[in-house]
Amino acid sequence: MDTMSRIAALVSDCAASLWPDAQGLPAAEELRGLLAVPPDPALGDYAFPCFRLAKPLRMAPPKIAEALCAAWSRPDVASVQPVNGYMNFFLNRANFAAEIMAELREKGDRFGASDIGNGKTICLDYSSINIAKRFHIGHLSTTMLGHSLKRIYDFLGYTTVGINHLGDWGTQFGKMICAYKKWGSREEVEKGGVDALTALYVRFHEEAEKDPSLEDEGREWFKKIEDGDEEALAIFSWFKDLTLKDAARVYDMLGVTFDSYAGESFYNDKMEPVIQELRDKGLLTQSEGAWVVDLSEDKMPPCLILKSDGATIYATRDLAAAVYRQNTYHFDKCLYVVAYQQDLHFRQVFRVLEKMGYPWAKNCVHVAFGMVSFEGEALSTRRGNVVHLDDLLTQAVEKALAIIEEKSPGLENKQEVARQVGIGAVVYTDLSNNRIKDIDFSWDRALNFDGETGPYVQYTHARCCSVLRKAQDQLQADPDWSALTDDEAQALLRLISRFPDVIREAADKYEPSMITRAVTDIAQAFNKYYYEHRILDGEPGQAAARVALTDAVRSVIKTGLYLIGIEAPERM
Repeated sequence: MDTMSRIAALVSDCAASLWPDAQGLPAAEELRGLLAVPPDPALGDYAFPCFRLAKPLRMAPPKIAEALCAAWSRPDVASVQPVNGYMNFFLNRANFAAEIMAELREKGDRFGASDIGNGKTICLDYSSINIAKRFHIGHLSTTMLGHSLKRIYDFLGYTTVGINHLGDWGTQFGKMICAYKKWGSREEVEKGGVDALTALYVRFHEEAEKDPSLEDEGREWFKKIEDGDEEALAIFSWFKDLTLKDAARVYDMLGVTFDSYAGESFYNDKMEPVIQELRDKGLLTQSEGAWVVDLSEDKMPPCLILKSDGATIYATRDLAAAVYRQNTYHFDKCLYVVAYQQDLHFRQVFRVLEKMGYPWAKNCVHVAFGMVSFEGEALSTRRGNVVHLDDLLTQAVEKALAIIEEKSPGLENKQEVARQVGIGAVVYTDLSNNRIKDIDFSWDRALNFDGETGPYVQYTHARCCSVLRKAQDQLQADPDWSALTDDEAQALLRLISRFPDVIREAADKYEPSMITRAVTDIAQAFNKYYYEHRILDGEPGQAAARVALTDAVRSVIKTGLYLIGIEAPERM
């Protein structure tokens, strides 16, 4: 049992013994959720607000706090003090250190892992690249948020299904084929790959501004794809293969994998049953020739299902995809990691699923995120103003290598470390703030070894590894946990003790940045500890305790970095 759970259980027992006839006293689990960390360390390590007990006990919170503190009899856990309706806890530092270190020793790199997800499945729809377009920096957030959440849920015992819902349907592919037929050649496209396709896409829009009839030709080619025209399908399939081959390089660089690449075209034969079901349930109404689901009572625009020409749209395919995923995977949650601009779309789709009578619709969640710009510049594929992700990652590795050459010229395996640091810097930048915030990527910020950055956290991990390599002799002695009662060690231990809660909260709130923040705080606390205390000096038992704490920091940082999709170099 962790420290907060133990305190909550003891408070619960104490309250029950003081007021045995009281009705409605909260259980220990609820009390644990009420425990907080005081803003001022002078007020204690933890604080329990007694206001929750005021109603069932019909007492003022300060009186409750005083009674609980007077009855407290566990100095081995903490001493207590009543302050303005709060019960403040001052941990027994040596015992706290011993308990946390025992748990870390038992669980090792699985510290923070859980089985709370056993028997439950979570589908995650993320990345969702578009066919015939190169992976650009705008895809970074959906890819890394989804990848991180998948790792977090795996760590908590869930069965996860990572889905890359490919953007492989729509009139843009007719336009691409039109452009290829007019201005491209197979040799040029094979040689240029997705760059050549993007150039054709940009040229199509430039030419269409001068000759609007090209838009009709593009639509005609897409109609051929829909109708199964042999030539159109062959060209489209070739474009798709080129794109996935290009994307695979980027996914390999990021360490990202998927369980399914079922994209929009996969649901072509699965939409009609959903449309028919909407008709049968009286949910489809006609509006200006199109078929929609009226959502006016939900204060939303109607959800378009079929255009006036009978064509389906994103909502039609997303409805079919949701039904397919529930029937196939029986998910407990289905997360859609998509930019916040699509908020209305997903609210409409989820509401339509509810109106269709699916109780699992409430388990569909839009995990929204902000937009990414680069050095202050917005991005647009149509205008040709993009920062391709593989170029960004390659530059990050090159810049990291230059910094390593300057700071650590004798480092072994510099290329590999530069890869870990450069890519880690990009991922950290993306996952360091609340996901809904817009991100402006900056080289100076991302690759700073001294600020709150990926390289800083990775360097702290490498520093821990360096200490441990020098500490082989100290590993043999029995640790004296009283050596970890100083303020710096206790600050570290408190952060580490909260790490499992941070992982669960990150999962509950779909917010990997909480883990990024936690490992950064631990890195900063360790560096303060490192400069204030000589880890390998003193009595063998004291040194052994400090070395064990260093190993704990190493382990937790490595786990945290893994959960957000970053590697942890052992030397830097």
